[in-house]
Amino acid sequence: MTDDLVVLVDTDGTPIGSAPRDSVHTTDTPLHLAFSCHLVDNRGRMLLTRRALTKVTWPGVWTNAFCGHPRPDELNVDAVRRRARQELGVEIRGIRPLIPEFRYRAVDASGVVEQEICPVFIAEIDGELNPNPDEVMEWAWADVAEVRRAVTSTPFVFSPWLVEQLKQWPRDPVG
Repeated sequence: MTDDLVVLVDTDGTPIGSAPRDSVHTTDTPLHLAFSCHLVDNRGRMLLTRRALTKVTWPGVWTNAFCGHPRPDELNVDAVRRRARQELGVEIRGIRPLIPEFRYRAVDASGVVEQEICPVFIAEIDGELNPNPDEVMEWAWADVAEVRRAVTSTPFVFSPWLVEQLKQWPRDPVG
């Protein structure tokens, strides 16, 4: 069953196999594929979500709208739509690349490593949010400039991938 598999890759991003998602994120996490998605509203605000306290890594931190892993042979755009429904209970539209070459490595306070080739997408929300409480404990719409200031002032409140992504965000990602 491929529902719980992540795609393992070499340093060039070439798939070299797959592994169960729950077994991959350890203190010695192999490089694998993932994605991040930012949602914006018709006022140009971005959606921030606060990770549930039950999350294994970075519980309770604020982050982008949602993240996930494409399954073997799943297109990124399909994986993004799937995770929007699973995490936020919402359909999205206008999915487009924001930072296609993003990759990062970060270590959680528990020692768990994230090591991902993680293209970043941006999309618009198409409906009302209905977040899964196992994924999201709070959410808020915020002006991108305000988020940048908050991340600069208190980076420890935010996920390390959001901190790094904002450094590469275009000044007007919506336009």
